[in-house]
Amino acid sequence: MNATLTAEDTCSPVASHAIGQDAASSVAATLKALSDPLRLRMLSAIASDPRGESCVCDLAELAEVSQPTVSHHLKVLKDVDVLTSERRGTWVWYRINPNRRRAVTTLLDSFAPATVAPWTEDAADEARRPDFDARVTHLADELAAEIPELDSATVLTIVRESYTALARTARVTSALIPLTERFARQRLSDLTRDRDTAVPQVLFVCVANAGRSQLAAALVNQLAGGRVVARSAGSSPADVIHPHVRSLLAEIEGDDAAERFPKPLTDDAVRAADVVITMGCGDVCPIIPGVRYDDWAVGDPALASLEGVEAIRDDITARVRTLVADLAH
Repeated sequence: MNATLTAEDTCSPVASHAIGQDAASSVAATLKALSDPLRLRMLSAIASDPRGESCVCDLAELAEVSQPTVSHHLKVLKDVDVLTSERRGTWVWYRINPNRRRAVTTLLDSFAPATVAPWTEDAADEARRPDFDARVTHLADELAAEIPELDSATVLTIVRESYTALARTARVTSALIPLTERFARQRLSDLTRDRDTAVPQVLFVCVANAGRSQLAAALVNQLAGGRVVARSAGSSPADVIHPHVRSLLAEIEGDDAAERFPKPLTDDAVRAADVVITMGCGDVCPIIPGVRYDDWAVGDPALASLEGVEAIRDDITARVRTLVADLAH
């Protein structure tokens, strides 16, 4: 029996939507050039160097290899236009090609942590999340009673949004309500903040909110002594803070460090901030008039050794001291 094909049985012409041959060849060549651990480490070092560039002599310290070997790897990255270089005297200095910076940032700050962080997992399994609607509603009623200046419906919306956002990455559902309460309280505080009377507030934003942004916020709150308030958030938050960073936070905040957890970025947090400092989160931050924006090119603790994380902490500490002095004068 001959079957008659209908329009629904035929294949869709999806090939026409695929990347072009020339573009695919170019991307493949770049990915091939990047497929070496030392080259990726060099790229990360250059991208996070506060000077905006690195010298061959700096990069040679990343591994026990000769400077000619380092120069060879850098040439490979130059050949695919990821890096540019400039000779000054006897040394050559390397920068990220401005036309490739966004791609490099995406690779180092989004793709890399997702592939090497066993402490982050896909939390798409809705079956493991019991229905907490009654507890969420009860929490909203309690918070609404504490903040009479806000409409109870607004409070309920904030609490439900906070719960839903945190549930996406929750590893242990028993902690969801306490975390929701802390996150919702922060958001409600942002909604009711009076810029004219409040102390300056800084918002640090990275991708996972599991490392550098958490560290920066803790350091501001420690060094400012209440003269500046810091918060942190992530454009794609992880489920837990990176272990190396967690230990540093414990040194800074003591038992209070246990209260920290990755939080998603919200418009409320941006509007409440006087300064927003991005740390490799790309272009996800909404632009709010009257808010000052800065970008700090610092290394990602998720990709660093324990010694590297401590160096990142020292880098952030120096920047924080300057920031606090500027805002709390």
